[in-house]
Amino acid sequence: MTEEELKALDKEVKKLKRISSEWAGQLHDLVEDRLPGGYEEIHGIAQSTYDACKAWADANAKLAAAQQDARI
Repeated sequence: MTEEELKALDKEVKKLKRISSEWAGQLHDLVEDRLPGGYEEIHGIAQSTYDACKAWADANAKLAAAQQDARI
C-alpha cells in the first residue's frame, strides 16, 4: 500500500470514528431525554450505531494491518 493510500485510509478511519460517535451521541440522547416514551426509536438508532461502529472497526483493522505490512 502506498503512502497516499495509507493516508487516505487513515482519513477514512477518522471519518468513520466521528460518524460512530455521532450515532452513539444520538443513542445517549434517546436514553437520557426521550425514554420511555421514545422506546420505538431504540431499534433504529441502536442498529445505526452498531453499523457505524462496525464500519469503523473494520476500517481500523484494515489500517492496522496495512501499517504493520508497511513496517515489514
